[in-house]
Amino acid sequence: MAEEIVVVFDFDRTLIEDDSDSWVVTQMGLTALFNQLRSTLPWNSLMDRMMSELHSQGKTVDDITECLNRTPLHPNVISAIKSARALGCDLKILSDANQFFIEKILDHHGLLGCFSQIITNPSFVDGEGKLRIFPFHDLSSPPHGCHLCPANLCKGLVIEQIRAENRGKRFIYLGDGSGDFCLSLKLGEGDYVMPRKDYSLWNCIGRNPDLVKAEVHEWSNGDELGKVLLYLINKISSEEIIKKSSQCKVSSTQEAHPQTLTVPH
Repeated sequence: MAEEIVVVFDFDRTLIEDDSDSWVVTQMGLTALFNQLRSTLPWNSLMDRMMSELHSQGKTVDDITECLNRTPLHPNVISAIKSARALGCDLKILSDANQFFIEKILDHHGLLGCFSQIITNPSFVDGEGKLRIFPFHDLSSPPHGCHLCPANLCKGLVIEQIRAENRGKRFIYLGDGSGDFCLSLKLGEGDYVMPRKDYSLWNCIGRNPDLVKAEVHEWSNGDELGKVLLYLINKISSEEIIKKSSQCKVSSTQEAHPQTLTVPH
């Protein structure tokens, strides 16, 4: 019954151990320029500027890819993702990273094919061979109106659309940051949210427990993430089997004892 489960992952500091943007900035020697410009540009524009700097230094997208391939990813997270997919879960990523970084990291670890959808800030390599990064929501248009989320991406709006496309399915969301709190508020009873312990999402939920309808299961590291995720998948699957069994019994009883209509004389 895992086919009835949609598992949605945040990416940075959830699926991977580090933050992919910070990893590239640090590993490729951009920290000083990044810190100099940090207060002057929105985050996506700043990362786009960093990619322009790398291009001006003669660094290629292959160099960026090689850097991304060294991003730490816990082996138990890899095995949990593969197990969840093998069980029949629909796996998605909803992240404030960017398409290029996410796809390259997943592909390197043999995980890209496990996910049906990656929703994140768009990126592409232009005609000059330079990686470009843009915000998910067009910043020139009216803001999305959510005070909980950054201007470039409201995860709450996105998860509402995903839930509308998957009516009747149960959701598990894994995240760590304050930008995941809005999404967590959109989940309902029967769903689960897995915040990383001692990170911003965990703190937000701890301060506002009555606002979250989904059942909360914390985790601290890759070992715990894998164990908790597979436990919840098995728990939901068992509940769905019992539910369908009960429905079948009710249906069989109704067929065996059809309702008799009394026709008035």
